[in-house]
Amino acid sequence: MNNHPEQRHFTRIPFDAKIRVMQTEGGQSWAGTLLDISLNGALVIRPDDWPVQMGEPVQLELQLGEDPQTCLHMDTTVAHIEDTRVGLHCKQMDLDTATHLHRLLELNLGDPELLKRELSELIQHH
Repeated sequence: MNNHPEQRHFTRIPFDAKIRVMQTEGGQSWAGTLLDISLNGALVIRPDDWPVQMGEPVQLELQLGEDPQTCLHMDTTVAHIEDTRVGLHCKQMDLDTATHLHRLLELNLGDPELLKRELSELIQHH
C-alpha cells in the first residue's frame, strides 16, 4: 500500500538499466535494477541484501550503455520503500550527470516544452 502523498512534479520515464547504490556512510554498495528516472529522482528494485532505511543517504550510479564516460551519479535519499521498490529523491548531481540526464529525458519525453517547464521547476526547488 502506498502511504505517501502523491508529490510528483517531474515526469518519470521507464528505463531498464543496471545500477549501483552506495551508502554515503559506511561505503557498502549493492547492484540493482532501475525502473524509472526523472530530473528529481529514481525508482529502483531493491537488492535483496540491501538493509534500506527511510531517509538514508545513498549515491546512485547508473551507466548508460557501454561507455564508462556516460555514467550518471546522483546523491539521493531514500524517499519511500514499497515491497521490492525503493524511491530515491535526488539531492545533488554533477554537471555531466545533469547533461546526460537532460538528453535522456529529451529523447524519451518527446516534448521540449514539458522538459523546459520541469527544468524551471527543478531550479526553483533547489
